[in-house]
Amino acid sequence: MVYDVLFFKDLSTKVSYSLFDDGEGVAEFHAMIELQGELTDAEAALQFENISCSVTQLFLQPFLINMAPVFQRWFVSDLVNQSAFIPANEHVATSVVQQPPLNGSKAALWLYGIEKAQIQQVGDNAISVTRPSYIHYFHTQMHETKGSAFEQTASVFGNYNANLSNLRCTLMANCIRTWLFVQNVDTQYAGMVEARNKVFDAEGLTSRTHYIASTGIEGRYKYPQSIILMDAYAISGLTQQQIRYLKGSTHLNPTQEYGVAFERGTAVQYGDRRHVFISGTASINNKGEILHPLDVELQTQRVIENIKVLLAEAQCDMQNIAQMIVYLRDIADYKKVNRYMQNNYPYLPTVIVLAPVCRPGWLIEMECIAVQRISEPRYPQF
Repeated sequence: MVYDVLFFKDLSTKVSYSLFDDGEGVAEFHAMIELQGELTDAEAALQFENISCSVTQLFLQPFLINMAPVFQRWFVSDLVNQSAFIPANEHVATSVVQQPPLNGSKAALWLYGIEKAQIQQVGDNAISVTRPSYIHYFHTQMHETKGSAFEQTASVFGNYNANLSNLRCTLMANCIRTWLFVQNVDTQYAGMVEARNKVFDAEGLTSRTHYIASTGIEGRYKYPQSIILMDAYAISGLTQQQIRYLKGSTHLNPTQEYGVAFERGTAVQYGDRRHVFISGTASINNKGEILHPLDVELQTQRVIENIKVLLAEAQCDMQNIAQMIVYLRDIADYKKVNRYMQNNYPYLPTVIVLAPVCRPGWLIEMECIAVQRISEPRYPQF
């Protein structure tokens, strides 16, 4: 993995990126684009324009020749008033969520790209990326505008299941990762969990089979009546032997012990690399107890420790992380957490946003994606 930072001074942006490229297989990269300096106080239109211009500048770099963006997530401070500033691109799966960047700006962007990608739109806010042996599906901004959190979650999953069926996929066999953004998570999370559990039971996903790596956290969509917003990633062409579910049982308890249904992490094995998706991870022990109440620094250290355990289970470490998202409940904790990350992991493409976790005692949650080079001739390359 190659890590580097680009500064587009004329745009007042910082681009932190990771590049996986062994010169043989298909290259891929993750980038976090953030605003800097005086521009963090500029009007929203200018901030969004400069981030978009930074994307254009990024793809002019020599190391991104033959690369194409396939997924992007905008983190914004006021989505109702800012949605018009987000450029449309039918060839990129675009996720937009109100989770204010905590560096003081109105927007930040996570961007994922793949070399030699064959991209096709396969529905509203959905694209496919076709490779010789696999098809990757990105569905974004799935939402509902009527009903309770329970009803909206059931509807969102129902529509997603229908879309997967049209693609000859299923939730159980093909979905690798979900993100569920819940408006007013302290009061609405329970309804989402109840509906997801019911959907999973109906689809055959249980503690005896497997669940799906996921993050369920505070986030808002542009429609105030939308309580639930979901993004999802699925792959066709995998065998079940290529998927491994990570438990981290020395440090984390099974999620079903406190009534929720998601995997702590999922590793996907290809012939030339391994992708590891670490779910939203908090300061918790293997009894399900919150560790270090009210101490964000110690909670941060425990979250990293938990992530290391999950990564190790997939034969990875922090040097394999391609991107990381840090969610904070309290804006006042930003300086401490940012200082910790800069002191310990300055190379990681990371964004820190305001997003309360599903249990009030958790002050911080993190998720990440890791990529590791391997050689496994039993499986086709990525």
